Amino acid sequence: MKSKLTAVALAAVVAAGTAAAAVPASAASAKAGPTRCHTADLKAGFALGGDAAPEMGQTKKQTQAYVWFTNRSKRTCTLSGFAGVDMVGAQKTDGTWSLARSSKKPVKMVLEQGATVDFGITLLPVAKSTPQKEKFVPAKFLVTPPNETKHFTLKWPFGGQILKQDGATHPATYLDPVGL
Repeated sequence: MKSKLTAVALAAVVAAGTAAAAVPASAASAKAGPTRCHTADLKAGFALGGDAAPEMGQTKKQTQAYVWFTNRSKRTCTLSGFAGVDMVGAQKTDGTWSLARSSKKPVKMVLEQGATVDFGITLLPVAKSTPQKEKFVPAKFLVTPPNETKHFTLKWPFGGQILKQDGATHPATYLDPVGL
């Protein structure tokens, strides 16, 4: 009889221990946080306000354009890493240029519903008098959020030309990670 009571008591402790272990596991999954943002969760565009526009009229230094992502879903989601950016040229000789990434380290960005985050694209404008084979004239940008395969097509609103370095190892036109 004593061994039956011991077995029942031991079974109760094991069951209680199992139940207690299950609570933190479910609490841990609840604390795991939001999942990543998908293209369908987002809107995208170029930052157009005042100092956000790149200085495409000057040709002596690099300038920056900014692309934003806004969470349009009904949930909180995260973005981390680099967007994919392919520039499509306006000239027949331009083709498509996939932009290189900077050496900056990405950080995880949490986007509440309606929140916006951006990333910078560093550009090296050139003069109109630059030979055609040395310049890239942007027409549109194909922007893919980090870790996604579907892109947004954004019309380039700023004009100007960029020094064509699509084959360079360290081009003067490149992009930063989202949030930096």
